[in-house]
This record gives sequence, C-alpha cells and structure tokens, in this order.
Amino acid sequence: MKHAETVTFGGSGLDRAAELRGDAEAMAAVTAAPGATTMVLWRGKPLISRGPAGNTDLTRLPMDHPILTEARTPPIFLGREDSGPVFAHDISGWVPEALDPAALNSFFDPSEQHYPGLPDSDSFAELRMIMTRLTARDAELAATARALLNWHRTHRFCSKCGQKSAVAMAGWQRNCPACGSQHFPRTDPVVIMLITRGNSVLLGRSPGWPQGMYSLLAGFVEPGETLEAAVRREVFEESGIRVGAVEYLASQPWAFPASLMFGCRGEGLSEDVTIDPKEIEDARWFSREEIMLSFSGQHPTLKAARKGAIAEFLLRNWLADRLE
Repeated sequence: MKHAETVTFGGSGLDRAAELRGDAEAMAAVTAAPGATTMVLWRGKPLISRGPAGNTDLTRLPMDHPILTEARTPPIFLGREDSGPVFAHDISGWVPEALDPAALNSFFDPSEQHYPGLPDSDSFAELRMIMTRLTARDAELAATARALLNWHRTHRFCSKCGQKSAVAMAGWQRNCPACGSQHFPRTDPVVIMLITRGNSVLLGRSPGWPQGMYSLLAGFVEPGETLEAAVRREVFEESGIRVGAVEYLASQPWAFPASLMFGCRGEGLSEDVTIDPKEIEDARWFSREEIMLSFSGQHPTLKAARKGAIAEFLLRNWLADRLE
C-alpha cells in the first residue's frame, strides 16, 4: 500500500462482495449467517463503543438485536470481514430524550446520544469527531454506511419520472417501479489543493468557520473538466493566484455528504491574493514555520487543520517532505 492510501477513510481492503448484491438467495444466506453483524447509525452518527483503555470501536451487533426494530428501511450490505458478513442499519426515526438540535447543527457536534438498554460505553457520535480514533476498517465501514444512507434519504424519488423508487441490490441501487430507471449512489469529485510558492502554502477560510481555522482551497470538479484544470480554475476563482504545474497526490472518500476528495499539489505563479468574497472569507500565504507552529498548538492565531481530513494529511506530509 502506498503511503498516500493511509489517509483516513483511505480503505482497509474490505471485501465488498459486490457479486452477492443482486442474488436474492445469496443475500438471504449471508443475512442469516451465524457470524453476520451490523453497525447502526442515527442521523449519520455511527454507534461506537469506548473501551477501558480509551479505544474507540464501531459497535457490531447481531442481526436480531432489539435496537433494529427502530429501523424503517432495509439494511445495507457492506461486505465480508474475516468474522462474517457486515451490514448497516439506520434508526434515524428514533428520538432521544433531551435532544439538543443546536448541537446537532454545530460545526463541531460534541453531543452523543445513548440508546436505552445499551451499555453506558455505547453511544452515537459524530464521525468527524471520532474518525482518527477508529481503525482503518471501522473508518471505511462508517464512511461507506454514512454516505449510502444519506443518499437513500435524499434520493427517494426517481429523477426521471418523479415516482417513488425502491431499494435494490442490497442497498447499492434504487429502482423505479414506474419507468424502470435504475439509480446509483452519488459521489461528487472535489479537488483540494496544496498550492505552494517557495516556503509558503496557500490557505483559505469560509464564512462561519471557527475563528483561526484555515484550510487548503477546494472546489467541485465541473463536467468536462480534468482534475488539473479544476485545480487551476478553483484557485484562481477563490484567490486570484495562477497555478502552474499540477500533480495528483492522494484521495479521500469524504461522506459529508458524498464527496471524493482528490488531493493535488500545485505551484503558485504569483503572490498577490485577491479573494472573491462570494467564494471565501479570506486567503493567505502561510510559511512552513507558521504551519509547524499551528500543528504544535503554538501559533497565536492559526488553528491546526482538522485531524483526519485530507487537508491535514497533505499539510503534515508537506512539512515532513513526504508527499511522494
């Protein structure tokens, strides 16, 4: 495995067993298999277990666990592990006691929800808050399940005729019974750019971000556009900086809600920043020394990039001269 593949959500070699999804008999067998387990999500938050040693794991439950009576949609088949098949159930219809809607909609959602009857160590937690504490396998499963369940929630109707569609292929497809159209999970390509010039890197911030938070510039790839062209266009639109040579570095599935982040490196050809206030709130060049201080928590104003995000991965490896 290349170093670039060690990014959070970068993959764990999960056997997704796609050949079983359309086989009703095979799916019935894996669902009933003695080792079959499921992970549970509530409004995008996976159910986790915290151990006495401080470890955080996805909670895997048997397929007949009482909590699954809360599910209103069929489970999604995620694949096979050495221990057996693994699924995902969504119980977003459950309403916890003393729910704080403001916390759920905050930039960093610190709230956790506990389902009655489960151990005190088990709770639903925001994936972005725990992603760096999960194993590669747990992170891949959680991101996959979150992205798929969100797609089902937002694509319940056929985009061709408007009729309600139905879950198919073990959760990896939706079919329209009215016109026969088939619909597949959406993934939006996004470029995120490590733009450097000499000893400095270009960072920007969006309105509403916590004070002091900056990140690499990023933007959606448009139809008919290469990754390289998207990098150059987005950087110029947001900062007025022209970009020369561009190279691909690493990718990251980002299930918030459904992106695939293409991490690229580009050479800035100018220094004067001119932001588009409709795109971002600010953009600045930061020196390598400033980025090092932010990672150590010693920079007076600049916060470190979010751990687990590909921006942090690229910046950290830039500092270590380990981008290749």
